[in-house]
Amino acid sequence: MNAASRPTVAVLFGGRSSEHEVSCATAGGVLGAIDRDRWNVVAVGITREGRWVPVSADPDQWRIRDGALPHVPHDERTVLPPRDASERTWRVLGADGTASALADVHVVLPLLHGPFGEDGTIQGALELIDVRYVGSGVLASAVGMDKAYMKIALRAAGLPVTPDVVLAPGESPDGRRAEIEALGMPVFVKPARAGSSMGISKVSEWSQLDAAVAAAVKHDPKVLIEQAVVGREIETAVLDGPQGAVASPAGEIVTGAGREFYDFEAKYLDDEAVDLRCPTELADDVAAQVADMALRSFAAVGAESLARVDVFVGDDGTVTVNEINTMPGFTATSMYPRMWAAAGVSYPELIETLLTGALERATGLR
Repeated sequence: MNAASRPTVAVLFGGRSSEHEVSCATAGGVLGAIDRDRWNVVAVGITREGRWVPVSADPDQWRIRDGALPHVPHDERTVLPPRDASERTWRVLGADGTASALADVHVVLPLLHGPFGEDGTIQGALELIDVRYVGSGVLASAVGMDKAYMKIALRAAGLPVTPDVVLAPGESPDGRRAEIEALGMPVFVKPARAGSSMGISKVSEWSQLDAAVAAAVKHDPKVLIEQAVVGREIETAVLDGPQGAVASPAGEIVTGAGREFYDFEAKYLDDEAVDLRCPTELADDVAAQVADMALRSFAAVGAESLARVDVFVGDDGTVTVNEINTMPGFTATSMYPRMWAAAGVSYPELIETLLTGALERATGLR
């Protein structure tokens, strides 16, 4: 297929959230997996300050190297998406004020994690200009990002979730001590709207609670205090295709090296700290239940395209839903592509399925 006949995908990453660097690392993996004979590729980075800038589509520019995470550098140029739904041309505004064409974009792959990207904001911006994109829409993205509302949706669908207490922005835990302590010990304290285990603390005695809340508030003023669940950490990848949503074989996260949970460093910087087992061994009935809950969670929030659903499996086989992630980590070694690889779907094939599905999906209300 020659360049003129290939559709163009804009890979969008970086962003204003604390997961900026994780988003860039995800982009490095995806940029290396897109079939350049099938797609024209342009890369658009969003700086930590929120400026959209043209960046290299070379995947090597966005790899994690020697523990150093990549980031979108400052640039005086600005990428300008179309200003109305009748346009397709994205432009670059130079420092001198002159504009030039970047590309006619057919589909966007928004590899943004956390607020200002994964939470429906980018999805809404793309909807406004009638651009097709990979991933869930505005509502599902917003619900999936906010752990408190995510749990409301999952509970309404009859899915078991962990008991919790939500602290509103500015609310002190002092006035909710009885409710919080009723959760039992230990608890996890989390930013309600963040990912990649940013700002999460395990509280094993109540004297640690205030410090844990303070750590969470650095990432989000809304805080979730959650009862700890004893069990195996099991993940399932969901892919929405022409025949409907399907679930991958389950994967398992086993932490080691003295870590109490799957934290940020274990996810991205310390390969020795965690054992990612994919596929993992589960009894047939438990595996079926895990897959069913993953698909029901996907439907409960109205997700589209892809998601990763995390659950806990107790020693007695009880399954509890932890969360749904509507834009999971997507490096070649991330659990989402690894789980599909276990089902025989390669990383490039997975990217192709997502892009093709987004290109064929109707825009506007659906």
